[in-house]
Order: sequence, then C-alpha cells, then structure tokens
Amino acid sequence: MSLPRRRFLHLTAGAAALSLAPTLARAQSYPTRPVRLIVGFPAGGVGDVLARLVGQWLSDRLSQPFVIENRPGAATNIATEAVARSTPDGHTLLWITAANTINASLYDKLSFNFIRDIYPVASLVRAPGVMEVNPAVPAKSIPEFIAYAKANPGKINLASSGLGTVSHVAGELFKIMAGVDMLHVPYRGAAPALTDLISGQVQVMILPITSSIEHIKAGRLRALGVTTTTRLEIVPDIPTVAEFLPGYEVSDWTGIGVPRGTPPEIVDKLNTEISAALDDPKIKARFAELGSQLMPMSRAAFSKLIADETAKWAKVVKSAGLKPA
Repeated sequence: MSLPRRRFLHLTAGAAALSLAPTLARAQSYPTRPVRLIVGFPAGGVGDVLARLVGQWLSDRLSQPFVIENRPGAATNIATEAVARSTPDGHTLLWITAANTINASLYDKLSFNFIRDIYPVASLVRAPGVMEVNPAVPAKSIPEFIAYAKANPGKINLASSGLGTVSHVAGELFKIMAGVDMLHVPYRGAAPALTDLISGQVQVMILPITSSIEHIKAGRLRALGVTTTTRLEIVPDIPTVAEFLPGYEVSDWTGIGVPRGTPPEIVDKLNTEISAALDDPKIKARFAELGSQLMPMSRAAFSKLIADETAKWAKVVKSAGLKPA
C-alpha cells in the first residue's frame, strides 16, 4: 500500500527534524563545562595576552570559563600534542601559530600530524615583520644589503629568536631568494637577540615590527624592508622586501584550532563567536595596541593558509637543511 505524496513528505520532513535535534541540542548546550585554551608559550608574552583577550571574550559570550593553559616547550609541540590527543568535544582548544606550520617539516618524529589532527576553527591576527640591521652595517636598502652580503660571504651574523622560529625561517628564506650566505645565530627568545643586534654583536635580524619600531625611530636600528606584501600604515616609508625580491612574504599569525573529529556544529559556534570578537571595537583597539593586524578569514581560507604555509616552510627547511637542536 503506497502512501499519499503529502503524507510521505510530512513523514520525511519529520524524520529529518528528528535527526537534526541532537545536533542542534549539542550546539545550543555547548560548552557544558570550562574550556581549556592550550597555548604553547609562557605566560606574559604578546601571544599569551592575545589568547587571554580571546578567552575572556568567549567566557563572557558562552557563560563558561575559557581557561588559558600555558604549555611551553618543544617549539609549541607539547601544546599541540596535548590538544591532538584530547577528546574532540570542543572543550580543549589550541592556540595555533605560524610555528605549527614550520614544525610540521622541521620535526620528523612527532607523535601527531598537525594538518591531519588539528582542525582550524578561526583565524585571528597577523604580526608583520621587518628586516633590520645595526646602523654600522653599510647598507641602507635591500639591494645594498644583498650586495654587501655577497661581498662578505659567511661574515654577516643573522640573529633569530631560536632555531626553527618564524624569525629564523624568514632569514633562511631571504638567504635562499637573495642568494647570499650568512651565519645563523639562534638566541633563546627575541629580547636577547635584539639586545645584541643593537650592540652590534650581530648584524641583521627579522622581527615583528612592534618589537623594534621604537629602536628604528630612535636610530638604534635601521629598517631595510617590511616582510608583508604591502607597505605598513605605521611605517609607510619603509619598502617591502618583496619590492626587491618578488614573492618574498613572511608573517607570524595566530588562530584557534580543535582536535580533528570535533562536531561541526560546535566548530561553527566557536567560529561565529570568534568572528564576532574581531568585529568588536574594544577588541580591535586592544589588538592594535599590541601591534597585531586583524586577519578575519573563512574557515576554508584559513585552512588554505595553513596548507600553503606548511608547504612553503617545508621547502625552506629542506633547502636550508634545518634540523631541530
């Protein structure tokens, strides 16, 4: 016996609604307990401050504490592993940075696969960099510096905030694209490297512009080029490195991720709330004070950025023969 068409459609619609009910309920009730946002850096740095701003916003919006849990060490791999192994229910989040895309190829014995095991939820901000030299270096532009480096192969010290950091691979990418040979000098963080750059113990470094803009303005350092594809509003007179080395681009950036397998409705809810944060005037102003540019993207675009950066740094790591310490 066949059902009338109208009756059949009613039954079908009812079944679909029933199947969606658990999904909608799960999204509406999330979060059901405190949420951990795992950050792979020590407390007190800019990344930690940004994470706490986002965590407080989510706490206020979703009526559950979003607790910042600092798990520094192993170049953010400890934090990433903790999230990759956590239950995929939206109650453990990862503070993603550009370092994750570098580590994917720098370390060959990780217990997780970043691309496979971490799902991007939302992008947040970008931190533009600047290539700068000690004023004693007789070069006032990128072409002059390249010429100077080629005339003094292996004699220029290229400082970084540590092996495999963004400042390190940014320098290695410059060396590859410019065809120059410089000696890499890794430090335990940006602060001691910057101190030695100012004193002349090392000659060149690539750092976030906010870390050294006051030194540039005071003449203690000389900026040669910013590492973004376009000039920065805060220093419009400084050219981009790409104006002389087409295709050169390096930025540090951050976002939020969850373990693979987290229900899509929870991912959607988090994405919506984080996107709302980037539209909030107070959040915008605070991020600007910390020298970060908002980087709103769709999840698809953020996933593509992560994939592209992972591939890009894999080539640099292989070409430069980089190995973890």
